[in-house]
Amino acid sequence: MRYLVSATLKPGLARAVLDAIDRRTIGRGSVAEGEYLRNMQAARRDDDGTLKWVEICYCSIPLAEERPYWEHYFELTRVQDAHHRRTCRHENGTEPWSCDSCDCTERLERNLSRQGHSFLDWLRRETTRAKA
Repeated sequence: MRYLVSATLKPGLARAVLDAIDRRTIGRGSVAEGEYLRNMQAARRDDDGTLKWVEICYCSIPLAEERPYWEHYFELTRVQDAHHRRTCRHENGTEPWSCDSCDCTERLERNLSRQGHSFLDWLRRETTRAKA
């Protein structure tokens, strides 16, 4: 299933999350390890500081496995279905594990890319300013 995740970066963790992204260690140890990096590359930041990204998760409880990894850096403020369950081939049982190859994540991320600004671009600017 796909979820639209809304979150805020915890205070003082900009450098730590950027380092984890740059070192490709964000989510290390999770079964969804590579998904974390993809999520951060696609994440958007609104002017109010809210981050949004689309995440694929097969847990019966949304982000059950991923939540501890995300909550290290972020306050998850909302996790909502980003696709109707009845039309999701994985959820309706017509094609198990189909979210990995379905084009709806791409479409959702394309729509999301028109909102706010790149989280990674903002994060790099913020950490550069903090050094100066």
